[in-house]
Amino acid sequence: MAGDKGKHCELDQEKYDAHDNVKIICLGDSAVGKSKLVERFLMDGFQPQQLSTYALTLYKHTATVDGKTILVDFWDTAGQERFQSMHASYYHKAHACIMVFDVQRKITYKNLGTWYAELREFRPEIPCILVANKIDADIQMTQKNFSFAKKFSLPLYFVSAADGTNVVKLFNDAIRLAVAYKESSQDFMDEVLQELEGFRTIPGQMQGQASPVTLFTELQVGAERGG
Repeated sequence: MAGDKGKHCELDQEKYDAHDNVKIICLGDSAVGKSKLVERFLMDGFQPQQLSTYALTLYKHTATVDGKTILVDFWDTAGQERFQSMHASYYHKAHACIMVFDVQRKITYKNLGTWYAELREFRPEIPCILVANKIDADIQMTQKNFSFAKKFSLPLYFVSAADGTNVVKLFNDAIRLAVAYKESSQDFMDEVLQELEGFRTIPGQMQGQASPVTLFTELQVGAERGG
């Protein structure tokens, strides 16, 4: 049974290879407001799917980007983040990341380094947005200089899940970044396929030369590791 569940999850993630599907993951410490932010954005138009086997909550959303309908899955940690680490499958095929801290709790800002390092271990190149949540508790926090964003060249959004400040803009921008990243990645794979067509036209191969299938497999693995 365990093997069947694992297989189901793996097959389910294959949908993110389709042009109209993107996966956006949320990262950050417990109680920083990740779930509340997603729910605030979606309001009443969401039905979260609890995947207890993998300790995550899945929120589905349909967006329009440049006239195209995009199916978006927001992945939320659902408590697993209290272990300061996520399973590799959480990052698999992600196209963008929303990384959240609580402006009222310094430790959540301090822990950003751990989350960012793990993100880049699995997804080195996907766009990441840094989010300072709960600014409604102290609007003066928007005047602070949070150097983490500057250090890693990350866009910083000041938001409030409680009153909705900047929430819609945050998620709409995250979706656009995810789509843009995916389209640029797909361009790379299209170029690989064109090159493989060229290999197939060569009559015969030198001894020890990799076959087109082997070359494609190696390039595909490299592309996955690189984002």
